[in-house]
Amino acid sequence: MMKTFFAKLMAAAAPFVLALSLTAAPHAANAQATPEPAPAVAPATTAPAADPSAGSVAAPAPTVPAAVPAATAAATTKVDNPYGIGALWAQSDLVAKAVLAILAIMSMGSWYVIVTKLLEQMRMGRQAKEVDNEFWNERTVQAGTEKLAEGSPFRFIADAGVHATKKHDGLRGKVDFADFVDLCIHRATERVQRRLSNGMSLLATVGSTAPFVGLFGTVWGIYHALTAIGIAGQASIDKVAGPVGESLIMTAIGLAVAVPAVLGYNWLLRRNITVMDDVREFSGELHSVILAGSAAA
Repeated sequence: MMKTFFAKLMAAAAPFVLALSLTAAPHAANAQATPEPAPAVAPATTAPAADPSAGSVAAPAPTVPAAVPAATAAATTKVDNPYGIGALWAQSDLVAKAVLAILAIMSMGSWYVIVTKLLEQMRMGRQAKEVDNEFWNERTVQAGTEKLAEGSPFRFIADAGVHATKKHDGLRGKVDFADFVDLCIHRATERVQRRLSNGMSLLATVGSTAPFVGLFGTVWGIYHALTAIGIAGQASIDKVAGPVGESLIMTAIGLAVAVPAVLGYNWLLRRNITVMDDVREFSGELHSVILAGSAAA
């Protein structure tokens, strides 16, 4: 009875053994043909064996072509820079990230001031030309003031001069009329100058402190890099270059923030002087016109 059982078992397993031998044959041929390590090959699939009683076996499926060589795939793979700003942000601690955030805020603030003050100066230059073309051609100061645009510093000064002629009474009437008008026009001119100088202190602050903020980030980063190297016990160049180089990026960022702020401050300061010359010239002429009109009246 045992012999009969083993005979049936061998008869049932014979088709599977034949299928495995036929499937393994192509792989063995490929292994002998190529001495180099064979690239990854997709596993071959075989059709399910037929009924053992039928005595037929399904033919094995053809093998999948070899994949692209590993060297070609590695050449086309994009490798991220392990020493860039992205790696610095990803590997830095809370203090280093705070330093980077402060430098970013300083840079955005300085560029905002540079752009807005430049546009303001250009607008005041156009308004100065409007004063020459419209204000001085009117018969009275009041009529000329109404010709100027709303929000113009020249209109603000002209309104101050006109109001000075109307407020010269009471205790103010004890002051000489010419001195009182000059005081009101001078006060309005100083307010225009202060408004024009708004934001310049921010540029000066960024230009003087940004390098030191970046230097603090560098010192902090080098401290942590040397601490990590000391704990690891490895001081090879590949272990030192990365952390120290990333820390030095902080100094470069600080200088990149400070240099535009300093250049913008000096440039805008020179342009402010030119614009204020036009404003003071208008103030002096307005004072003379008001006094002449009062004397004629």
